[in-house]
Amino acid sequence: MDSFLPYGKQWIDEEDIQSVIEVLKSNFITQGPKVELFEKKICAYTGADFCVVVSHGTAALHIAVAALELSGNLEGITSPITFSASANCMIYNRIKPVFADIDKKSYLIDFDALRTKLNNKVKLIIPVHFAGQPVNMKLLYQTTRENNIHIIEDAAHALGSCYKDGSKVGNCRYSDMTIFSFHPVKPITTGEGGAITTNNRALYEKLVTLRNHGITKDPKYLHKNPGPWYYEMQRLGFNYRMTDIQANLGVSQIAKLDQFIKRRREIVTLYNDAFTSCDWLTTPFEDPKVFSGYHLYILLFDLHHLRMSKKEVMQYLKEKGVGTQVHYIPVHLLPYYQQKYGYRPGDFPNAEYYYEAALSIPLYPRMTDGDVSRVIRAILSLENA
Repeated sequence: MDSFLPYGKQWIDEEDIQSVIEVLKSNFITQGPKVELFEKKICAYTGADFCVVVSHGTAALHIAVAALELSGNLEGITSPITFSASANCMIYNRIKPVFADIDKKSYLIDFDALRTKLNNKVKLIIPVHFAGQPVNMKLLYQTTRENNIHIIEDAAHALGSCYKDGSKVGNCRYSDMTIFSFHPVKPITTGEGGAITTNNRALYEKLVTLRNHGITKDPKYLHKNPGPWYYEMQRLGFNYRMTDIQANLGVSQIAKLDQFIKRRREIVTLYNDAFTSCDWLTTPFEDPKVFSGYHLYILLFDLHHLRMSKKEVMQYLKEKGVGTQVHYIPVHLLPYYQQKYGYRPGDFPNAEYYYEAALSIPLYPRMTDGDVSRVIRAILSLENA
């Protein structure tokens, strides 16, 4: 029987395994030199001046917002089609999360909808580079700069993607900071892990202490220095450190990132060729001026045409050995957000329409052409199910 094909999966090879063994045999398995090395690799890849790696992508979002030190009765805007952490990080920092509906074609935050949400309370926007496709950051920057609004890019899906100018996502040319995730299904993995890039030294220095309990031992920041044991907790921070085990795995993985993306895009081409002419499927849109790393391949299914529910489609494909997933339940429909902020069905119709029809199908670099063909056959057979 053919093996089950999940919607996403890491690719760990012998070189990656040896990178972990190297650290396990060294003197430092955490708080050692591999963390700084991984940060330098990320800077070199993205073009950002500074990088701080942390324990996971949610931690990256949390302390990125915290580093801005925003206070008062403030609001932040993000997309409703994202993982809840993109909005939760605002609540952690006492900022009210506000949503702007998505564009029907790209599934990215809609600029017309966003403009209607701008007011004097909005001091933060977290655009989501959804499924690997970058938001138009230059336009976003131009839209918000007169209002002194901070921008943190949620690029959990987009390490390796490129903006319209051809530069890499994460260079922070049009934002304060960019965050990445290294969860196993992301473009590269460290098991769990995340990173923040920035070109602002002051933000970088805050981030370094925020990931480590708010503590510093750096002599240039200490109020006094009685001896080499001395440290100061200068702000309320968190234990969001990344281990050297994870970091060296990241060093090994990032060297393969372009190869991973090349294979992802080859698979996308095969899918597009098979599905574009199918009138009950909508294939993903990619702006021809950007470069998507294609973290996800999302199809919209005409369930009315198929006379099936989404649950039935998922079950049918599962029985064929093809895994699917929903990315995502709109955040405003989650019970916590409805109860705390009063969001209701119908608030963001584009997001809700997308949610009803969307399924992510298998896409990961280790898929063979035979695997891809299996997925295509299974999906096309739905019409006769």
